[in-house]
Amino acid sequence: MEAFAEYGHAIASVALTVVFGLVMSPLAAMRKTGAGLAPGAEPEADYGSSVFRWHRAYANLSETMGFFVASVAAAILAGADPFWVNLLASVFFVSRLVLAFVHIKGIGKPDMSARSFLYVAGWLACIILCLMAVLAVL
Repeated sequence: MEAFAEYGHAIASVALTVVFGLVMSPLAAMRKTGAGLAPGAEPEADYGSSVFRWHRAYANLSETMGFFVASVAAAILAGADPFWVNLLASVFFVSRLVLAFVHIKGIGKPDMSARSFLYVAGWLACIILCLMAVLAVL
């Protein structure tokens, strides 16, 4: 595994993001169950509701996790610069941690506030990782 040693931080960021999602899943589900929702049901779209905010925090992480894992894997397998791969993977992980906190606490407006900027930070990290992967193999 020495070939991947330089990417240790990025690999740890992927693993920690997955663990974060695995922890968020039952926490969001317990809140939905406590509100009387059936498994798989979505709460009413109301950012005033902590149940909805927990649901969105988990859903946002779930919706982006595949893109994150794939972009990090592509960058590593392409041999992109480890410094940037590690940094961008960390940016994604931290942005998702803070985004979940912002969602759950109901900080800011639903649109064009801290949530939007944190989402874009993680999204941009994935875009750059993908571009680095493509450039590394050309």
